[in-house]
Amino acid sequence: MSCRTEKLSGAALLAFHGTEGLFLEELRDRLGIKRPPDAAYGDLLYFSDWPAGSLPYWCRTAMTEPFLLHFDSCKEAANSLKEIQRNWAPYTYRLFRRSNFIQESLPYINLKPKKFPFCIPKSPIGLYTLIDEHTIIASAKTTSFLPAGTINFEENHKDPPSRAYLKLQEALCAADCLLGTGFPKAKDRCLDAGASPGGWTWVLAELGCDVLAVDRAELAPGLMKDPLVKFIKHDAFTLKPEELGAFDWVFSDVICYPERLYKWVQGWVESGLAKNMICTIKMKIKTETQDKIDWNLIKEFENLPESRIVHLNYNKHELTWLHRSGKT
Repeated sequence: MSCRTEKLSGAALLAFHGTEGLFLEELRDRLGIKRPPDAAYGDLLYFSDWPAGSLPYWCRTAMTEPFLLHFDSCKEAANSLKEIQRNWAPYTYRLFRRSNFIQESLPYINLKPKKFPFCIPKSPIGLYTLIDEHTIIASAKTTSFLPAGTINFEENHKDPPSRAYLKLQEALCAADCLLGTGFPKAKDRCLDAGASPGGWTWVLAELGCDVLAVDRAELAPGLMKDPLVKFIKHDAFTLKPEELGAFDWVFSDVICYPERLYKWVQGWVESGLAKNMICTIKMKIKTETQDKIDWNLIKEFENLPESRIVHLNYNKHELTWLHRSGKT
């Protein structure tokens, strides 16, 4: 059997691992897609009639022009992919050794953890998945510049006071890629709302920023002594923008109802005092009257000027709101 391709309709969506419940809930309640996928390959779900232009937040990347590649040898498979384009990344849920043989025969791409800060290359990258020993589902066109829609960072197990620092590192890379914000730099004025124990503050101080950290609980001792960090013991959401002044960056990883967060960020956007904002939207906080995600409210976040909503690899049951002011 020589290599043979078979075009497919629709799209194949790669969900973030461990988010299947949220992924399917979003398909049903936000996008109105209630039927099961035509096929499932691990976290990769194929829909033959996927509506063009729709993309769940819980999807890390999607194959937008999927096809099946039937082949005899791994070398043949790699050569067929190379004829289409240079860059390919695997999503592997089985046949790991065979998938590795194919990847080693393709042009090199760096799949190792990245050193922060990292600028995401804006070059096309395809995605492929072995579904049996002689068949690949693949697409040269995908919805992410990241290999398999995922980024991992080199971890610091010694200095940060919490693992939340990884979430901010990823969010900053996403904001730079999607909105062109660049990265916080020395002397930038930053507000970290709900900062304790200081994972996000630590990232900003490492970049040389002047950080105003606000929380009702103190930061880790090392950050409390850091000359770049000023701490205020307060509920950050009760402080008005006009009281605090202008900031290059405003951040929040506060555990709160999305409605409260929206009112807070709306105030900052309307004030014009924040050049860039990154906030975590906690999605699994239930109220006495509502046990489902309010997708209309999430749309309100996205409708704010120069805003994007993403789900990050280092998010859990959360979405992340990114914003860049049009003012310079």
